[in-house]
Amino acid sequence: MPASPSTARAINDRSALGLLQDRGPLTAGQLKQLTGLSRPTVADLVERLGAAGLITVVGESGAARRGPNARLYGIAADRAHLAALDVRTEGVAVLVADLVGRVLAEASVPIEGDTGTGPAVQRVVAAVAGAVGRAGAERLHTVGIGAPGLIDPATGDLRDSAGLPAWHRSLSAALQERLPGARVTVENETNLAALAEQREGAARDRDTFVLLWLGHGTGAAVVLDGTLRRGASGGTGEIGFLPVPGTPTLPSATDCSGGFHTLAGAAAVVSLGAEHGLPTPATTDGPGAAGLVREAVERVRAAGRSAGAGRAEHGPGDRSAVAAGEHEPGDRSAGAAAGEPVATRGAGTGHPVGRKPRPVAEGRPVVGGGAWGEIPAAGEPVVARGADAETEADAGTTVGREASEGGPQEALGGEEPPAVGEPTGREPATAADPAGTTVGADERFLSALADRIAIGAASVVAVLDPGCVVLGGEIGHAGGDVLAGLVAQRLRRMSPLPTEVRAGALGGSAVLRGALLTARDRAQDTLWSDPSRSPVPS
Repeated sequence: MPASPSTARAINDRSALGLLQDRGPLTAGQLKQLTGLSRPTVADLVERLGAAGLITVVGESGAARRGPNARLYGIAADRAHLAALDVRTEGVAVLVADLVGRVLAEASVPIEGDTGTGPAVQRVVAAVAGAVGRAGAERLHTVGIGAPGLIDPATGDLRDSAGLPAWHRSLSAALQERLPGARVTVENETNLAALAEQREGAARDRDTFVLLWLGHGTGAAVVLDGTLRRGASGGTGEIGFLPVPGTPTLPSATDCSGGFHTLAGAAAVVSLGAEHGLPTPATTDGPGAAGLVREAVERVRAAGRSAGAGRAEHGPGDRSAVAAGEHEPGDRSAGAAAGEPVATRGAGTGHPVGRKPRPVAEGRPVVGGGAWGEIPAAGEPVVARGADAETEADAGTTVGREASEGGPQEALGGEEPPAVGEPTGREPATAADPAGTTVGADERFLSALADRIAIGAASVVAVLDPGCVVLGGEIGHAGGDVLAGLVAQRLRRMSPLPTEVRAGALGGSAVLRGALLTARDRAQDTLWSDPSRSPVPS
């Protein structure tokens, strides 16, 4: 049955608006070419969208050209203004943007732990109002909030969760009261991070993947066949509650202590670094733990090594073998080449958040190439050296005979002793790594951290078979291709399911960007659903 004229117009309008969002300003001729519509149909479409206040002339296609055919049409960015909030335990980050996603103003509000609900909410509301004023917006059309915890799928509200500040639950209602004309929505922070990584980051080419959030806490977002899966109660991906070996207790319904959070949350990462003799950061939150991981990775890279790995035949800048799927034994440094995602610019830069990136044929931050290093039994650090290293295995030493009980490596299974000449994890000091150097401690720390992360990742992979795991959050981003490569090696050893492991491209900013993308999508859906309505100033 052919579409009615009104339906056909609506389809054509959405197609044109989508092209203008993704590609930027276009001429009528370019719209004709890209949509396949006739010239009269495009002319009618341009007139209709202009009358509705959805598009406007933003320039001409060439300095020497004049007339209607040279006009460049773009989305009327000031048609609506949006806000995005990243709500954390310790504070809130705020962005205000226009309809195409250009960031116009920013704000951040620290909230101390002893701040009451009323004062905390008032501070955030005031920060949003201040950002709106600095952006030159009269009002907000849509507000997107990213927050930790469970979102009730029936109401869209943040559910009461143990361990989270009470003001989190009150914030949405307070903003809705202060902004009566705006649509305020709340989404789980990890889900928003996955959306941002899929649209702008490490998962741009994936319809099915899992994002493993590694920040102050832990979580997972599941995207299957292009759809974010929330679960029956909105709790899909609460991996912090996953029971894991190596923790003193089991998690409860109200406390994730003893779960995966205890192994891989920020405080656990800082503690693990201290156990390996690394400098302790000033804070044990996500940024503090990320700084610890980043510095360890930088020292390992500066030494020309990848944690737990020998030198690859391909240098750090040579990704050709990785892109082609060829890996040399011992190559643990496979990572991003050209085409890595570009970070969001700050206020006033005019960079549109969420514009569809150019297709990337290769050079994504895909990690996981290289031969497997041996994973010792419980309690043994995983440190594999290059083939030129002198090892105790040459003298007949075996690994794991006196392994202790209860470490996270226990979940990886006891391993047979490596063959003579293979790395054992107990190599003596060499000129490149004299006894007690920081680089040696960095390698052992990163290997132990990869052991822990792999336990949670393997559980998700075994159930969902996503084909790709993105290590997101501040810690996943800080670990980069080095940490992702180590986790990939362990997954290949633990699971029969082929799985890429990619370092998140957006880090801690992914939640805020995901909230802005969500707000923009919802505002555009509302405004573009009926272009015939008269313009409403924002």
